[in-house]
Amino acid sequence: MKLLISTGEVSGDLQGSLLINALKKNAEKRKIELEILALGGERMQEAGAKLIANTSSIGAIGFLEALPYVLPTLNAQSKIDNYLSSSPPDAVVLIDYMGPNIRLGLKVKKKFPNIPIIYYIAPQEWAWRLGDSGTTDLISFTDKILAIFEEEAKFYSNKGGNVKFVGHPMLDFYRNIPTREESLRRIGLTSDQKLLLIIPASRKQELKYILPTLLKAAKLLQEKDPSITVLIPSGLNEFNELLNNSLKEYALSGRIILSNEVDDLKPFLFSAAHLALAKSGTINMELALNSVPQIVGYKVSRVTAFFARYLLRFNVKYISPVNLLLNKMLIPEFIQEDFTADKIFNAALKILEDNSTKEDIKLGYERLKDKLGKPGVTDRASKDILDLLIQ
Repeated sequence: MKLLISTGEVSGDLQGSLLINALKKNAEKRKIELEILALGGERMQEAGAKLIANTSSIGAIGFLEALPYVLPTLNAQSKIDNYLSSSPPDAVVLIDYMGPNIRLGLKVKKKFPNIPIIYYIAPQEWAWRLGDSGTTDLISFTDKILAIFEEEAKFYSNKGGNVKFVGHPMLDFYRNIPTREESLRRIGLTSDQKLLLIIPASRKQELKYILPTLLKAAKLLQEKDPSITVLIPSGLNEFNELLNNSLKEYALSGRIILSNEVDDLKPFLFSAAHLALAKSGTINMELALNSVPQIVGYKVSRVTAFFARYLLRFNVKYISPVNLLLNKMLIPEFIQEDFTADKIFNAALKILEDNSTKEDIKLGYERLKDKLGKPGVTDRASKDILDLLIQ
């Protein structure tokens, strides 16, 4: 049987690879011959999918920011359209990647109404929305939504969707956390060094709008406390050189973690870290599940910010999924004009120097974990997908 999985960006590639591993394991148990084709990235390919197009680096937030990806997106859409015409799959799984996946879902449902479509990790419209169009479209073409948040499940269920809450897949990713001593040895640090993680980008635009501010804040912190060492995990291979050059430009003590080393070293980095400065996104959940105190920030171009605020009336209470799920400002977050090195520096000092602040964050993380379901998420999701595939 043939399954098509469609996603984009770094986080989608990661989630897709975890799902593929579970699908292969459960398909083998059921003696199902399963072929997986994908729009995704290298992680999904390594997990066993045949890539139709690599979409892991195609992604942007904003109007001007999206312009460089128009042609790559059209090229990927052309490839998938040709594939659908010549060899339609038995089922389709969509992972996040809102715009392209809604287009693909509508196209498949119109042309092949009997092919089941599953949306796993649907757009977070329960947290932010621009009108109702995305919601209506999504429910119209999905046969099942596998929700990773309870609020997401309630939102789509109230809209008439066939929804099942499976839990957050990051619960499966970090079960055996190494000790700090073991982690320090693995990443080459000593016990008297304080590890500051900087996680600035999974999209190219974030290197421009987010990285410089985080590096300026890190410089202030190192000037205040020379025992702080900076490590920067690279989101994509194409980011490696720029990140390395930026580290030198700001004269920071530390190094980058090459993109091909990040997956293996992540548990050790998280275990050893005193603090992380991060963009908003899936990484915030990963840090929380590993009990790493964090400060979150995000910034887009002024043109995009103007359109979002005044024309689209975009509004969201929090930008971090951690704060969104807890419905409170547990971890400091800064956006647009508030996203400055000085504000991040002051928030970081409070976390690093005040034990009660660190303890409050870690207690909040424990409350967060209670909202994410139970481990075995990708296993449950894969079984639901296979059930629809063979029905």
